[in-house]
Amino acid sequence: MRIDKPFPLPASLAIKPLAQLTDAALASVYRVVMAAEIPHFAALTLAARPFEPGITPVPVAGKFLDAAELHNMVEAALDGWLTTGRFNNAFEERLARFLGVKHLITVDSGSSANLVAFATLTSPQLGERAIQPGDEVITRLCRQHHLWLIEDCCDALGSTYQGQLVGTFGDIGTLSFYPAHHITMGEGGAVFTHNGTLKPLLESFRDWGRDCFCATGQDNTCKKRFTWQLGSLPAGYDHKYTYFHAGYNLKITDMQAACGLAQLDKLPDFIARRKTNFTYLHERLRACEEFLILPQATPGSDPSWFGFPITLRPAAGVSRVDLLRHLDQHKIGTRLLFGGNLTRQPYFQGRHYRVAGDLPNTDRIMNDTFWIGLYP
Repeated sequence: MRIDKPFPLPASLAIKPLAQLTDAALASVYRVVMAAEIPHFAALTLAARPFEPGITPVPVAGKFLDAAELHNMVEAALDGWLTTGRFNNAFEERLARFLGVKHLITVDSGSSANLVAFATLTSPQLGERAIQPGDEVITRLCRQHHLWLIEDCCDALGSTYQGQLVGTFGDIGTLSFYPAHHITMGEGGAVFTHNGTLKPLLESFRDWGRDCFCATGQDNTCKKRFTWQLGSLPAGYDHKYTYFHAGYNLKITDMQAACGLAQLDKLPDFIARRKTNFTYLHERLRACEEFLILPQATPGSDPSWFGFPITLRPAAGVSRVDLLRHLDQHKIGTRLLFGGNLTRQPYFQGRHYRVAGDLPNTDRIMNDTFWIGLYP
């Protein structure tokens, strides 16, 4: 479609000739005009297509966007504020409220969320509780030995155990907003905690390792920027460039946060649909339980299911790879349960590590498990 003239101005805005408007007022007019066109664009590009069995692919996951996400992202682009800004602030506040936690910061992926969470616990500011080289990662023993607990909830947003949201039991929780996950920013993640001591450390590791806590684009909010003397730096050394940790730059853009903010409006429905899809598949595959191990929720839990894992029993009489090829031929997407037995991955060859036992269940999952999609 070719456009030969500018968009017509809505009647509600035709108050006086455009030539009489200030640049700021004219920019506001154009924002309104562009926003008015977004639903039409979304209807053309994002509308659902009819499903044709055997022809329409059934992916394991994917993004679900409509005009709301596009509107927010256009607004963020027009702001021209490309790092974290007003949309990120609103997203962090709303997601923290949903989870019921005091502190939440965004990062650029779920992997970065785990990196920031673990790195934070190495901070010397934690004294004797700081993680040291040679310390081990173990599970289900934290309370007994007064250890740190990190909950990786990247695939489980909205799941509960005994009525409490996962991610809120431990010291730090992490989330991912990759397109396959419960809400998406394209790329993105979050780290959250109840612990006020950990909050500035999380921010420091995300933001280059700096000690400064000024928001992006702001300076000297403490009114002491040039009055510090820290480490062996000269007196008055700029606090904005004082580093307490070997940190990273893992912030997201405000356009990503704008997309995520619109996704939060859909989150309750996304969770409900995932549960509905799980129930549907479980009921339809129950007749095959002689050949398949179907997933079961942990007692006391109410999962916001990420995918539908299936494990072949010996009675199935078919190899997993042959079944996956068959499903692929019929346009049904499948995935393995991530890395399987990680000690068998090429990366682990020649590495120093130890394991408890010979990991028979891990090997079983590596050889016989796959999953299909539940996304809304």
